Amino acid sequence: MAWIQIRLSTTEEHAEAISDVMIASGALSVTFLDTHDTPVLEPLPGETPLWPDTTVMALYDANIDTKAVTQWLSEQPLFTGITLKVEALEDKDWEREWMDNFHPMQFGKRLWICPSWRTVPDENAVNVMLDPGLAFGTGTHPTTALCLEWLDSMDLTDQNVIDFGCGSGILAIAALKLGAKHVTGIDIDPQALEASLENAKRNQVETKLEVFLPEEQPKNLKADTLVANILAGPLRELAPLISDLVRPGGKLALSGLLGEQADELHAHYSQWFEMDDPCHKEDWTRLTGVRK
Repeated sequence: MAWIQIRLSTTEEHAEAISDVMIASGALSVTFLDTHDTPVLEPLPGETPLWPDTTVMALYDANIDTKAVTQWLSEQPLFTGITLKVEALEDKDWEREWMDNFHPMQFGKRLWICPSWRTVPDENAVNVMLDPGLAFGTGTHPTTALCLEWLDSMDLTDQNVIDFGCGSGILAIAALKLGAKHVTGIDIDPQALEASLENAKRNQVETKLEVFLPEEQPKNLKADTLVANILAGPLRELAPLISDLVRPGGKLALSGLLGEQADELHAHYSQWFEMDDPCHKEDWTRLTGVRK
């Protein structure tokens, strides 16, 4: 089946209302895209922020009367002065198209992240089998890559590790595959905990992973190594709690922060840790240190 796509540019203020009008015109779905590739970071709970300049794309059945639909849209008050771009989309095997975009990826010297439908490049490497799924974290984002590279560089043999904000469990599973004795995953999202456990089972490490909501985590929990790949705001607000989870001499890695946020967080965590120089990948930064 083929499709017709109608695309337009608008502002954050009008995007939702324009979406409603396009649905009323017969659109089967509407998608919002960032017109200028400006990241939206750290939304408040309950917020669904959009970008100042937002591209709206509506998908229609190929059998629609395109001229009638575009004429009707152009007559609506919200569409005054807006240019509509009409595109024909060929039908594709979208699942295959999506799967073809994911390949095995190497992090550091030993570690590979491999989708289940791909052949493992090196049978003797440390291979984590992970499919994109319920929660964020497949290794493709620079913040995840920074954490995986750091874990690969560490000797985690017989260590207790905390994955703070575990998401898909990618960092927890990587730590276990790299020699950790036990990993505790903590996340505010129950779906993330479910994804972590499912991915741990796929990698035969489920007996060494425990996951908890923050309010349910064990008392007096301490880690030899803690990795937190979240965002700068939570890392700042939760610094005392995160620091208290690391035993003296234990190691810390923080990611999910932009380069311009690194200095403040570096100074903040220096209260509890001997901090290393920041490590950068694209616009993102990783901070590491040793608990005083």
